Amino acid sequence: MTLLITIIAAAVTTAVWYFCDKRKDYKLGALALIYWGASLMWFMDFVFEYAELKADYFQQGLSDIMNDSLLGVTVVAIGLVAWLIILFAKDPKGVIKKSANK
Repeated sequence: MTLLITIIAAAVTTAVWYFCDKRKDYKLGALALIYWGASLMWFMDFVFEYAELKADYFQQGLSDIMNDSLLGVTVVAIGLVAWLIILFAKDPKGVIKKSANK
């Protein structure tokens, strides 16, 4: 479930990046890379776990699915926080500089 959630976030972010004219101002490429990197990490986790468990991997209980979903949502939220930190550090519109100078 974590893999699915991060892939959806990566695909949505990539689509927004592709269609948004101000993608460089909002550093949408960084957000897309964060989510694609997380998706790659969770895909490798899936590969190794499936190699170990085989068909038992797909016999998860409801609590395992809920835990994976919560982890996926948490990963997406942490990605957003990291992106906001990047966005505030770059300050593309100079809003922070203007408020600091007052």
